[in-house]
Amino acid sequence: MDEGSLIASLDRIEAALARVEACAQHTAGASAKAPDDDLERRHVALRGSVQAALARLDALLDERET
Repeated sequence: MDEGSLIASLDRIEAALARVEACAQHTAGASAKAPDDDLERRHVALRGSVQAALARLDALLDERET
């Protein structure tokens, strides 16, 4: 790789890093906002469903042990 190609590659890498940093800063700002009410509601519902499923699995395992 000649010097010109190396410099061009480094420039592209630096530009890509700048885009990643800008995206990370944008995402960090977005996560500081209040959570979406629908997302929170779905999270609570999913958590309840998972807890219920785990309870059913525990009960099945307990039945199997006896």
